[in-house]
Amino acid sequence: MKKFLLSSLLVVASLGAFAQSEVSYHGKKITEKGAIPAVQLPAKMANKTQMPAKVEGTVESVCKVKGCWMNVKTADNQVMRVSFRDYGFFVPKDIVGKTVVMEGTAETTTTPVDELRHYAQDAGKSKAEIEKITEPEKALSFVADGVIVKK
Repeated sequence: MKKFLLSSLLVVASLGAFAQSEVSYHGKKITEKGAIPAVQLPAKMANKTQMPAKVEGTVESVCKVKGCWMNVKTADNQVMRVSFRDYGFFVPKDIVGKTVVMEGTAETTTTPVDELRHYAQDAGKSKAEIEKITEPEKALSFVADGVIVKK
């Protein structure tokens, strides 16, 4: 009986360890190797308008409609909008707070007011919050070819 209990305990422990290491892949299947922390990306971009990159960061928000974009935290409590190449894939809508690794192209962009308002609507912001958006936003953005969501 002791052997059975010990064996059962080992099986349960190994299943728990396996479940914690699961990841999900979206878009092109990529690896984590060579990813830089998202907080380092702004400095790496310097004065570039575009560069290929592999970045790891924490999801701050996701499109609540269908997972068609996400915001990832960067330096100084800023966020970087992440879209997915050619709308070719989406991410789960319940990944806020999770760590992601993404590979693609980092860009410095200017987002027009109407697009910012659309994103705010997708994020579930109130009408008053949406109406406060009156200026275009220059920011770091990312177009991902592939994303790994760590569970």
